[in-house]
Amino acid sequence: MRSFTYERANSPAEAAAVAARAEGARFIAGGTNLLDLMKLEIETPPHLIDVNGLALDKIEATPDGGLRIGALVRNTDLAADDRIRRDYGLLSRALLAGASGQLRNKATTAGNLLQRTRCPYFYDTNQPCNKRKPGSGCGALEGFSRQLAVIGTSDACIATHPSDMAVAMMALDATVETVEPDGQARNIPIAGFYRSPGDTPHIETVLERGELITAVTLPAPVGGTHIYRKVRDRASYAFALVSVGAIVQRDGTGRVALGGVAHKPWRVAAAEAELPRGAKAVTELLLGGARPTRENAFKLPLAERTLASVLSEARG
Repeated sequence: MRSFTYERANSPAEAAAVAARAEGARFIAGGTNLLDLMKLEIETPPHLIDVNGLALDKIEATPDGGLRIGALVRNTDLAADDRIRRDYGLLSRALLAGASGQLRNKATTAGNLLQRTRCPYFYDTNQPCNKRKPGSGCGALEGFSRQLAVIGTSDACIATHPSDMAVAMMALDATVETVEPDGQARNIPIAGFYRSPGDTPHIETVLERGELITAVTLPAPVGGTHIYRKVRDRASYAFALVSVGAIVQRDGTGRVALGGVAHKPWRVAAAEAELPRGAKAVTELLLGGARPTRENAFKLPLAERTLASVLSEARG
């Protein structure tokens, strides 16, 4: 690990301002992803800004009946909160499907959204990766791609976003709250939070330099049956090949987002309109335009079968 400087911020605005001034600075909270990347020298920030003391660790009701989840709320605490379990069961189930208990005890809400891909070519510094080293190429395109994306890809990158929590947040229409370096607040709908890879896959979100996530807000509960189904190579501590986060109402309508298939949690409004017609009709629109490789083409029928299982369970 390379040497770096370190400081503790006294306020969100101060943290954002410092990060904007210091080239390459990174925020650190739980560090469950960043520290691993630093040890491998995939990320080499010269300066770390510790945000753990910023009192962003509360879950509070909002005036419109929703919840405001502080950026530093730990995944374990969020999954166990009575209000989350009762009204946003999809989120609790997604969190419990991700990582180990020890990691959930450290991982934060904001850090979970910002975790980086687990593409093997991103982690192998001997291989080309446009996400790690812009312009170097994508070894996955002609390499081992079984776990990688089938939709939303580009000729520069086919990596997937690894978060389970983010899939639930997408289905729940969450909003990401931030503070900018000038102290101004910004609200970003999660549907517009992640950037498509295009020819700049190393730029993964719409956050500007120095911008700090302060909270994630959930709108008022919508009811329905909440299911999170994760298909993976082993029963625990594995990233999704395909995951389905769904909220299904009694009349068959609802919401659905997929994980493990794209650079972000994948949701298409037009596909959700087909939910009463069944999984095949939904996935035809949800994954229309997919560009799978020979090794991961199995994800297309797997997504349909997984969604069919979820809809069957929801309908009893």
